[in-house]
Amino acid sequence: MSDTQFAERISVEQVEEGRELAPKFDEHGLIAAITTDAGSGDVLMLGYMNAEALARTIETGEAHYWSRSRKVLWHKGATSGLVQKVIDLRIDDDQDAIWLKVAVAGSGASCHVGYMSCFYRSIPTGGKLSPELELEFREQSKTFDPDEVYGDAPNPTRL
Repeated sequence: MSDTQFAERISVEQVEEGRELAPKFDEHGLIAAITTDAGSGDVLMLGYMNAEALARTIETGEAHYWSRSRKVLWHKGATSGLVQKVIDLRIDDDQDAIWLKVAVAGSGASCHVGYMSCFYRSIPTGGKLSPELELEFREQSKTFDPDEVYGDAPNPTRL
């Protein structure tokens, strides 16, 4: 576990205008972390960090997350080799969300399904919602084969 200590949240002014890192974790001890490609700006994934994941990300310069499904700290790319090197790490105005701009090793993919982005499908709008609604693929091919990359290793988000 990291020895990094975050500042205590004292006032709105301190949180919104100050220089102290005082993240607001939710009732589960988590903070949302949106990750984008530093080069293209494409959204790669939405993950969550606990205090340890945020501290390790700060200390190592590589993205760490908290897996809500497996209840473990997760170093992105430890199994797949698709490590996310942090180029810029930002926190929002009230310090309850993180934004990581990253460069991804290897194929540049971040999705465990094999696509570049976890947001590889679009939801059509402007029509009636029904069970027949079909998602539209925005990425037409996978960047890597998850079975080859992960083999028998536990996949972080598979059901």
